[in-house]
Amino acid sequence: MQGFNKYYPPDFDPDKHGSLNSYRGKHALGDRARKLDQGILITRFELPFNIWCGHCDAHVGMGVRYNAEKRKIGNYYSTPIYAFRCKCHLCGGWFELQTDPKNTRYVVTEGARQKDEDWDPEENGGFAVHDTDKVGAPVDPLAALEKSTDAQNHMTKVQLPRLEELQSFSEQRSADPYALSVRVRKRFREQKKVDKQLQAEDDALKGRYGLPETLSLVRDDEESKKAAKEEWERAKHQEELSAKAKRRRIGAAVGSLPASVSSGSRIAKRQGSSSTPAVSSLRARILENTARHSGSSTLKPRR
Repeated sequence: MQGFNKYYPPDFDPDKHGSLNSYRGKHALGDRARKLDQGILITRFELPFNIWCGHCDAHVGMGVRYNAEKRKIGNYYSTPIYAFRCKCHLCGGWFELQTDPKNTRYVVTEGARQKDEDWDPEENGGFAVHDTDKVGAPVDPLAALEKSTDAQNHMTKVQLPRLEELQSFSEQRSADPYALSVRVRKRFREQKKVDKQLQAEDDALKGRYGLPETLSLVRDDEESKKAAKEEWERAKHQEELSAKAKRRRIGAAVGSLPASVSSGSRIAKRQGSSSTPAVSSLRARILENTARHSGSSTLKPRR
């Protein structure tokens, strides 16, 4: 039994046994490695296509899984070729499949046959999908010479001048890294001072007028000055128009008052000349109030 927990027996010696698997006499892969001395590993293999069993002539569908014996049988360049030996679950016969790295597929080698469901492009006027051994038409020497001449001219007239231009530009930019670094850092320090001064001015302005700190102020440049001036002139013109309209409305309202108001004020002035100032002022106020009430009742009759 494998030790999957943290229990170590009293007679376990790490220097002697190394691990619990060695102590139990088991492999880390368990029963799957029972044939590992023969180069065989038990793996779970799934059929990549439909096959016909060669022993019972039964159909085995794609996707059926088996405990296959996996072993390495060779190499295609540096890619290993593996064989999977499976036991049919219907009759107990053995069949074997191998990998084909050259054509990136699986092939049945013994004990079964693959159900032919592939579409062959060569039989339908197409070209082979996996054409590794290309045998083309003989090369035309004149066409090859013309192609090489055009490529040489293109390299001489286009590519080489461009490469020289890029090389000179790179040398110009990276000829003196220290001087370039000094120039960049100097410019950064100057810009940093300007930004710090502008930030201090903005903070002072916000504190003076009680503006929120998150408010971003527009920089004082010619465009902003021009826009502010145009906005001020527009607002001033609008204010003048509204004032003129208000004066016209007041003049129209005064002109529509009844004549009793003005006559009452004239009578009060004539009577005030023949009496005392206190009596005359009281009489004038009474007459004005009477005229005002009568005028308001005339202008706004009750409904």
